[in-house]
Amino acid sequence: MNAKKRAYELGGLDVFRLAAALLVAAIHTSPLENISAGADFFLTRILARIAVPFFFMVTGQFVLGGFGVTSHVKKLALMYGGAVLLYLPIGIYAGHYEDIGIWGLLRMLLVDGTFYHLWYFPACILGIGVVCLLRRMLPERLLLPVCVLLYGMGLLGDSYFGLLAYAPGIKQAYELFFQISSYTRNGLFFAPLFLLMGWKAGETWGLKKGKLTEKPIFLAAASLAFFGLMTVEGFTLRFFGLQRHDSMYVMLAPCMYFLYRWIMVWQIRQRRELRTVSAWFYVLHPAVIVVVRGAAGVLGLTGVLVENSLVHYLAVCVGSLAASVVLLWMGRAFSRKRKDRERAAKTARAWITLDRQALRRNVAVLRENLPKDCELMPAVKADAYGHGAALIARKLAACGVGAFCVAEIGEGIALRKAGVRGDILVLGYTAPQEASQLIRYGLTQTVIDLSYAKGLNECLKRRLPVHIALDTGMHRLGVPSGDMEALREIFGMKRLSVKGIFTHLCADDTNLEEDKAYTRMQARRFFQTVERLSAEGFDCGKIHLTASYGVVNYPALGGDYARVGIALYGVLSTKKDSEECRLPLSPVLSLKARVALIKKLHKGEAAGYGRAFVAEREMTIGVVTIGYGDGLPRSLSCGKGAVLIRGRRAPILGRICMDQTIVDVSDIKDVCPGDIAVVIGRSGEEEIGAGDVAEWSGSITNEVLSRLGKRLERVID
Repeated sequence: MNAKKRAYELGGLDVFRLAAALLVAAIHTSPLENISAGADFFLTRILARIAVPFFFMVTGQFVLGGFGVTSHVKKLALMYGGAVLLYLPIGIYAGHYEDIGIWGLLRMLLVDGTFYHLWYFPACILGIGVVCLLRRMLPERLLLPVCVLLYGMGLLGDSYFGLLAYAPGIKQAYELFFQISSYTRNGLFFAPLFLLMGWKAGETWGLKKGKLTEKPIFLAAASLAFFGLMTVEGFTLRFFGLQRHDSMYVMLAPCMYFLYRWIMVWQIRQRRELRTVSAWFYVLHPAVIVVVRGAAGVLGLTGVLVENSLVHYLAVCVGSLAASVVLLWMGRAFSRKRKDRERAAKTARAWITLDRQALRRNVAVLRENLPKDCELMPAVKADAYGHGAALIARKLAACGVGAFCVAEIGEGIALRKAGVRGDILVLGYTAPQEASQLIRYGLTQTVIDLSYAKGLNECLKRRLPVHIALDTGMHRLGVPSGDMEALREIFGMKRLSVKGIFTHLCADDTNLEEDKAYTRMQARRFFQTVERLSAEGFDCGKIHLTASYGVVNYPALGGDYARVGIALYGVLSTKKDSEECRLPLSPVLSLKARVALIKKLHKGEAAGYGRAFVAEREMTIGVVTIGYGDGLPRSLSCGKGAVLIRGRRAPILGRICMDQTIVDVSDIKDVCPGDIAVVIGRSGEEEIGAGDVAEWSGSITNEVLSRLGKRLERVID
């Protein structure tokens, strides 16, 4: 799959969200009622029944699959609360809340929804809770059977309720349940199966990305076949009058499984605006129904806008879409103003600017340099090399990146809490006692040697996905590549689920012949070990061995992943390497600060701690609001480093302080407080790169960037 196609992944889900919202509106307006009762039943009670399961599956894929559960539940609860308030006046006017009592109010809020379409929100919240609870209590292989069982129980209270006439005892139990929930179309019986299916569909996509596109015709045919069977099922149940409600069918589950997978392979650009519009459409369309009917009465157009069911449906859809687009526009305008305010606050002292276009170009360049089946697994450790891990990971996800690696468990947890989805591999040591946290946040752990694997296996209560690190010559972390006995033992551990195997190349960053030979030796050892394991029947999962320099110098080594780090951010470890790199990478990060004040320094006067600088002439100095507490290397003191002000270089005078730095602006005209001082980046025709700062400080760009302080705000341009 080439880079262009990757940018289009999963855009079909965005398009189908809107189609599903239109189908939900059809359920509530019966568009074909004036034309044919049978046709309207097909549209609203069969075809449209795929809409809500689709929404559940999307949630399952991107919430359960990414483990951003808490934040999404909060978001759902907030949306539900807003919708409850929106429909409160309409419900009061319609008499929905008369004589309901405390229990009735609780049932309405927590299960049924306070308005007829709002049941989705409590159902989704409860369904997420049920699936999360089942994941903690049961081994993974039992999740699907239990969810299918719950769905089957729901069927008997929904489309197959009529069968309970032959089992009066069971029917009585259901009648008691209906005192708690009006329907089995809820978060206990209906939602869990489709949430689980969405999660598993996304997991399959993540593991076999690119392979699903080989069989779209099969997926489409299978979904159509099961939909045909569901149609027969629906009309049969209608004929025999078995339905108490008609949201749940036996054939709905397999139909949705293949339909969802088929939608996932559509090569359509992702459309975030469609997600927002479809959500607003779902929430607003009942209110628009009220508005259309009210307006029709006032204008004397009831016969056209209400009694004509198809026109009524179209009017509701047009009104709902218009309202949703207006709210989308208002939200974006508000967001822009908020970002402007944040930007004004962020630029008050010292800050980092991130170039999103440069990041996207780097992703495309690196992908084009890799073999066809090799995906990026960006290293976002050390706060994404100082760039801001959550910000960078979200932008990479928008580029179609679905896997990340971090150094330690805390970094992985922080990404999950920030809503980052996809696979996250912890490359370093995690105490076995923290294994439950790895499972809780859906992280993949690296097995660093046999004894560690044993300790991890003992502390686990359920299977944990792991990647095995192989030591092929770096002699840091990893199982020795030739130790087949240890590897076999790790593969046999019951609570470790091996999903990948990797090594680290330690000499791939030079052109020295001995280093090239050593790198080839490491690669040979790695692939030989993988081949031996595969020959013995072990599934090694994803294999990966290249990082940034490996991608630049040894792209043909391939693998399933490339763990790009510093190169992703547009630089290599040294200025020389960046200048000689054959790939057109673009720096992503600029570091800036403010000139706080300007003052004169007379000949013989000292500036800064220790009187390390003494003026030999009349000078103008500026105090810049950045110091070693922000990550500016103190080794740049006393003229070793400089900043850019108004396109000119201003050398650093004296010792760099924790929070300020003194610079020489004697030869720069019209400098005044508030001016921007560029520490890393471009100003006018001049540029100071991360490689320059690293060279001046006797370090490498990896260290300089990763040590940039937390108090530096990160701004996306």
